Amino acid sequence: MAAPRFRPHLALGGVPLHAMVVPFPIVCFIGAFLTDLAYLNSGGQVQWANFSQWLLAFGELMGAIAALLGLIDLFSRRRAARPNSAYFYFGGCALVLTLGLFNNFVHARDGWTGVVPTGLMLSVFTVLVLIPTEFFGYRLAHVDARERAG
Repeated sequence: MAAPRFRPHLALGGVPLHAMVVPFPIVCFIGAFLTDLAYLNSGGQVQWANFSQWLLAFGELMGAIAALLGLIDLFSRRRAARPNSAYFYFGGCALVLTLGLFNNFVHARDGWTGVVPTGLMLSVFTVLVLIPTEFFGYRLAHVDARERAG
């Protein structure tokens, strides 16, 4: 007997709201990493650090909204209908948001020490955790759902 298909409860036109919001924090955290690199290579132009702070703050806000929508979808169904990859995805997302929050606190410091080296390393770790996490999310939303349906 096939496992039940994972269908989101919060959807607009058949597309999960969670999937609509998730790209925003992904782009923001990758953008913060790139602006940290630009800050490092520009010799400390403060505007790059400001861009990083804004990207991290917006990424945290949109990530929290995406997490809330994802949690509602995950826990609004029976326990047997929850795929195991959803828990890996949830854990990875929580880690990304935690790293992003600490990174935002580090970037709040003034001057060179707000970005180099701690802020840059946190940006690297955030992106490195983001890659496999979003792989799990993609599989959960697209590949695993097709396998369970078919």
